[in-house]
Amino acid sequence: MQCFTLARPTAALRYHDLPGNGTPLIMLHGLGCASSFDYPRLLAEPALAGRRALLVDLPGFGFSDKPADFSYDTHAQAQALCEWITRLDLARFDLFGHSMGGSVAIELATLLPERVRRLVVAEPNLDSGGGSFSRALAAWDEREYVERGHADIIAACRGDNPAWAGSMAVASPLAAHRAATELVKGRPVSWRDQLLALPMPRCAIFGARSLPDPDTEWLPRRGIAVRVVADAGHSMAWDNPAGLAAAMAAALD
Repeated sequence: MQCFTLARPTAALRYHDLPGNGTPLIMLHGLGCASSFDYPRLLAEPALAGRRALLVDLPGFGFSDKPADFSYDTHAQAQALCEWITRLDLARFDLFGHSMGGSVAIELATLLPERVRRLVVAEPNLDSGGGSFSRALAAWDEREYVERGHADIIAACRGDNPAWAGSMAVASPLAAHRAATELVKGRPVSWRDQLLALPMPRCAIFGARSLPDPDTEWLPRRGIAVRVVADAGHSMAWDNPAGLAAAMAAALD
């Protein structure tokens, strides 16, 4: 694992840089998750094997630092990633984001449109309102969530979703709550509108168990490709890594 010290926030950003060929692929995780945990298995699939990939844990999550003086909203996360990408001197890269990470990916592509070759988002937050997990977190008062809500949420999902419970256990309660609150509140310019305005080829991926979803018809009418991963729900990297890898490879070709 490698480490880059951000200036804003003053914190260590930690990531895997998996060697390989072709356009580098940056991978962003969802709420309470970590790219270092979610994606090594995915990148070992034949459809993606041999591609250079950077699996970054966003500030507040996984192995990255968890500063208390950070907003943890999607735009701030994207700005932090811009600093990291500039230091790495990545003139061109592909970008993947899942769920909340999809929203961060849209913000990042909006900040660096000339550098993103292709954008792939998996069940991203496109509008305010959040998903079931983000709504559950945001329903708490911030202080109460940090003091006891985080532990309660982890305990409640440990039986049904042990992988997510494990990654949530190492996430900052403050980061998780602030991120979830923004997903429910939304942005002044929605992630949907930002996605529509982007110039690069874009693809949205859905798990078959998440359907029906009106965006599987709405997005293609606006020039955004859609792919569906069989035998998978929202957590498709865990449910069907081979299927997600194949869908991503097709979108990135």
